[in-house]
Amino acid sequence: MSGKTETISVANKKTKVVHAIIYVFLTLLALIYLLPLVWVVITSLKDDKVLMKSPWALPARPMFENYTFAWTAGNLGRATLNSFIVCTITLVVSMFVGALAAFAIAKLRFKLAKLTLTYFMIGMMIPVHCVLIPLFIQFSKAHLSNNLLGLIIPYVTFSLPITIYIMVGFFESIPNELFESAVIDGCSIYRMFGTIGLPLAKTGFMVTGLMSFVSNWNELLLAMVFISKEEFKTLPVSLTKFVGPYNTNYCQMFAAIMIAVIPTIVVYCCFANQIVEGLTAGAVKG
Repeated sequence: MSGKTETISVANKKTKVVHAIIYVFLTLLALIYLLPLVWVVITSLKDDKVLMKSPWALPARPMFENYTFAWTAGNLGRATLNSFIVCTITLVVSMFVGALAAFAIAKLRFKLAKLTLTYFMIGMMIPVHCVLIPLFIQFSKAHLSNNLLGLIIPYVTFSLPITIYIMVGFFESIPNELFESAVIDGCSIYRMFGTIGLPLAKTGFMVTGLMSFVSNWNELLLAMVFISKEEFKTLPVSLTKFVGPYNTNYCQMFAAIMIAVIPTIVVYCCFANQIVEGLTAGAVKG
């Protein structure tokens, strides 16, 4: 009996040591990710002269006017509104169309389901650089350049493949018996999608929605190529104003970067639990 007790005690000690090592590792990992963000915040409250002399020192007097200058000189208010409009419309359209396509591929039994999924997956393999020039030529002819619609269309197009891919996994995890019972009760396909599919796959919507919003919020290349008028520029494009060919105001640029980063941080903090739940659920499917 005493031997078993000693064995359990040794096992408990080993478990505690392993847990301690894991916690230390995770703490170090969190610091590695947080320190750059903390440094950007500190730098945004400095003057360029102080930054060049002592990059790691705390500011003697926090210069909150850097944020005021960045907001006004960079026209970040209008740029933030443009980014919000583009990302919100892209999010709604890509998730609605992607959910419809994913539901059809996962639950409607037709011969070309796998081929259709493969067709959408090809879109994930095409870099945006390959289609940049053709898109610019076609959008110029269609008068879609210098127009927010000219950003929404490619954003939706490049958001759909990953949205469909993830949502197919979530819809496939829903038992077919639920849909068969609904059919017996006289439920239509559209009603099954709205009353059964969407509620049970809401975690997948959280994951795909966040990925779509963050990636489009930070997108720079398409926005720089398609938008040249000041009133239609998005937030990432407006940040480039602080970088000049001969001089760069780093502290004010970091203040503008913090303004641009805050929305994504807020979104992550608000939906962290749902995101982790969705990624964990997606990892054990199929």
